[in-house]
Amino acid sequence: MGITLKNVSYTYQAGTPFEGPALFDVNLEVKTGSYTALIGHTGSGKSTILQLLNGLLTPSSGSVLVDDIEITAASINKDIKQVRKKVGLVFQFAESQVFAETVLEDVAFGPQNFGVSKEEAERVAREKLLLVGISEDLFVRSPFELSGGQMRRVAIAGILAMEPEVLVLDEPTAGLDPLGRKELMELFSHLHNDGMTIVLVTHLMDDVANFADTVYIMEKGRLIRSGNPKDIFQDVDFMENIQLGVPKITKFAQNMVQKGLRLPSLPITITEFKEMLHG
Repeated sequence: MGITLKNVSYTYQAGTPFEGPALFDVNLEVKTGSYTALIGHTGSGKSTILQLLNGLLTPSSGSVLVDDIEITAASINKDIKQVRKKVGLVFQFAESQVFAETVLEDVAFGPQNFGVSKEEAERVAREKLLLVGISEDLFVRSPFELSGGQMRRVAIAGILAMEPEVLVLDEPTAGLDPLGRKELMELFSHLHNDGMTIVLVTHLMDDVANFADTVYIMEKGRLIRSGNPKDIFQDVDFMENIQLGVPKITKFAQNMVQKGLRLPSLPITITEFKEMLHG
């Protein structure tokens, strides 16, 4: 299932003294089965786009096409509800979305909200909790007794229990330790390999290089560049000028090239660098 933004602009609190334009005439496409990364500084419009992708916001102008559902400024909530089932949004610090008395109840809430029976919702909840690495002995515990990393997994399981076709992730590993971050990124990679479309907002260029196949760069509400990560990260000067930088191995390789090492292109992953050296 693909998503297309056509000439999308968005203004917060439009028509009030506090109005603030956030997006200007953005065109982008999330292709079915892709792993798309959105990068840019705070205030660049990334999180606004994420909320437009699943209908939490409607565009001030332009349109968002999710499969065959078109969202415009005139769309009403009834039309958008199906989009929220197709496109699951995991907020930054997703553990703040957790609220129920037990872990199992929390994850089963979403499907029941869409009319799934309690029994079926709990079956799906168990499946998704195990998928994200939450063991059965924790199902009856209060989510608030869990560690921060476990709570985040519960929140992600709650989104997955809706069985979305697209998973939208806003800085999903923020605040986690290196092991927790690695495990979550591997989970998302596994979901992608199983056919799920992933949209990732991140400030970690190594994650973009290691996982994404498409990258969009936002700056001050405008889309300023797009392409595959390999091509984008060749332009080290550009990425450094906009203060996003490049993967660590790309910068290291650039330094080596300046000292005389010959490479066909700048590698963006360690695996690629090793292949170039030994190929």
